[in-house]
Amino acid sequence: MSTFNVYAAKTRLSHLIDEAAAGKEVIIARAGKPVAKLVPLGGRKRRLEILKGKWTVPADFDAPLPEDALSSFEGK
Repeated sequence: MSTFNVYAAKTRLSHLIDEAAAGKEVIIARAGKPVAKLVPLGGRKRRLEILKGKWTVPADFDAPLPEDALSSFEGK
């Protein structure tokens, strides 16, 4: 992980973007204190299929809530 101050980051932005695209994280600091992190977009892929078959959505998932539940959400 590399750290650059704001001025250096502005002058080397294309290079820093290339580093991030290659999978490296870049920290941008102001007065020596980290303020931002440049990371690759979509860094790690999520594996949603890992839960496949472990649970199902109930048939009444999108049915209206009972009146008493609605009232508690609305503070009545």
